[in-house]
Amino acid sequence: MPDASLSPDVLVIGGGPGGYVAAIRAAQLGLSTVCVELDKTLGGTCVNVGCIPSKALLQSSEHFEFARLHAAEHGVKVSPELDLATMMKRKNDVVGANTKGVEFLFKKNKVTWARGRGTLKAGNVVDVTAADGTVTTYAPKNVIIATGSVPVELPFLKFDERRVCSNVGALTFPEVPKHLVVIGGGVIGLELGSVWRRLGATVTVVEFMPTILPGNDEDVIKEATRIFAKQGLTMLTGTKVTGADVKPTGVTVHVDTNGTARDLEADYVLVSVGRKPALMGIDAAALGLALGKRGEIVVDHQMRTNLPGVYAIGDAVGGKLLAHKAEEEGVVAAEVIAGRKSEMHYRTMPSVVYTWPEIASCGQAEHEVKAEGRAYKVGKFPFSANGRARTMAETLGFVKFIADAGTDELLGCHIIGANASDLLTEAVLAMEWRGSSEDIGITVHSHPTLSEAVKEAALGVLGRSIHI
Repeated sequence: MPDASLSPDVLVIGGGPGGYVAAIRAAQLGLSTVCVELDKTLGGTCVNVGCIPSKALLQSSEHFEFARLHAAEHGVKVSPELDLATMMKRKNDVVGANTKGVEFLFKKNKVTWARGRGTLKAGNVVDVTAADGTVTTYAPKNVIIATGSVPVELPFLKFDERRVCSNVGALTFPEVPKHLVVIGGGVIGLELGSVWRRLGATVTVVEFMPTILPGNDEDVIKEATRIFAKQGLTMLTGTKVTGADVKPTGVTVHVDTNGTARDLEADYVLVSVGRKPALMGIDAAALGLALGKRGEIVVDHQMRTNLPGVYAIGDAVGGKLLAHKAEEEGVVAAEVIAGRKSEMHYRTMPSVVYTWPEIASCGQAEHEVKAEGRAYKVGKFPFSANGRARTMAETLGFVKFIADAGTDELLGCHIIGANASDLLTEAVLAMEWRGSSEDIGITVHSHPTLSEAVKEAALGVLGRSIHI
């Protein structure tokens, strides 16, 4: 008699945020579920070498910088000393707690963890090769591909994770760099660059585009550029990296800005120029799996691929490479498999940069609304006019809303300031319900809180801000 455990209702390839959430949701819906993961721990890039460890270091480095530069303002006199080994241990402990948490959730929800490398074959057969070479063959009714992404390398700067690093190596430097060159002024580059700057490194960010954080709202970019420069980040925008010489003790990076060439001498280089779909174990050509122009798996609004019974989610399908996006896509895929009416949309997908101050946004940027020719109104409120921000000595930044000029429907929200990642959720919820600036503006907000800045910015769309 066939082993039913080898023919589950759902088999997920990949145990990252999208994959493990898809597996848990499928199990919650009563589907027998297997999740294939090669790594020794669950959680994928996000939990192991991405979101979680970087945020742990961001938090620790923020504490260090506060103690060093700002505690005295609050009447607290200290002389902090950096203990990098302890900071790294704490980071590792946080990662460990999260990976163990995912494993616990698998056990709680009766998800089978198939440890090994998954290979999808024709007819939705999946071979799982364990570390010892043993192969187990599954014949699931449905497959969810959640293989994630990998960092993009520059041809002349291959990752060795010692001197030339991706996000993985930049989380484990054995010392504080004397000079860290960050290639790429996006989220990863600015976050990890901020960590090491706070800890004492000289940090130079090289960005090919005219500004850092390309694609973001222009007001936010201007404010972020001003703040980061004041903090000590050197930013070379509109600058191309033309080559590099890697030596045992460092890297010479050759750059060109508007025809002017120069060399940057660094002991470490972080290359963060983007990520690309990682289709390990997925031979798209042999399977006939449709891919997009950037190598991403093509899916519909219910995460279906062109192959019957095969779904794909997360970084493997492209778009914004965000853990929370992957999670929601995983939920949709599981629910569709279970016969529920579920579909994915991205109109209000939030994005966050965990620098300090934080940067958070959802919906359209002002230049995007303007390009559509749509009439709109803007409301903007500075944290410098917010009572709670003053008590916290966190007065940098602002909240900005963009709304339709006729209907007052919220089209976008952009925040740069303390706790922006948490403040944004109110706007996301309002936009999910196609709410208006007035909906937020007439909602009572506790005083004194940073959230009052959100209310005031919404009132600003209507020309009714009180405290400015």
